Amino acid sequence: MRSLIIVGILIFSNLLAADSWGWNQRKGVAPATDKLYIEECASCHFGYQAGLLPSRSWKKVMSGLDDHFGTDASLEPEDNQKILKYLVDNSAEKFTNYKRSKRINNSISRYSTPIAITKTPYMIKKHKQIPIKLIKQKEVSSLANCKTCHTTADKGIYRERDILIPNYGKWDD
Repeated sequence: MRSLIIVGILIFSNLLAADSWGWNQRKGVAPATDKLYIEECASCHFGYQAGLLPSRSWKKVMSGLDDHFGTDASLEPEDNQKILKYLVDNSAEKFTNYKRSKRINNSISRYSTPIAITKTPYMIKKHKQIPIKLIKQKEVSSLANCKTCHTTADKGIYRERDILIPNYGKWDD
C-alpha cells in the first residue's frame, strides 16, 4: 500500500513539474473562436489570434477603431466591449500555455504597447531573414497577411514547415 502511495505522489509531482517547466505547453497560439470577433474583424482581414498581442495592445487597438490602420472600423459600443473582452481574456500574457503567445509577450517591453503584431520584437526577429522582395510582392504585400504564407495560420499554427511563400515555395532558413 505504501509503495502505491509513493508511486502516486511521484506521478503527481512529475505532472506538476512538467507544467511548471513548460513541458505541457502547446506550440502555436490559441485559435480565434469568438463568433462576434470573427464576424466583425475577420470579415475585413485575417482574424488574428488574441494571443498574438498583450491585453494593453488590444485595448489600444480597440480604442482607435475610427482610424484602424487608415480605415474607419468603428463598432457599436456594445460590440466593441464584447470583442475587447474576448481579446483581453485571451491575450498573450494570459495564454502562456501556448509557446508562441508566451514568447511574443516576453519579447515586448512592459513600457511598449505595439498595435501591429508585425512590430513586436518576436515577429521582427522571426521574419528578419526573409528577403524584402518576397514580402513586397503583390501576392503577399505585407507581413500582416499571415495566411498568405502560413498555411495553417487560421488554426493558430505558425510552424516553419507550414510556410509556403508565393513565387518562392517552402521556406527553410
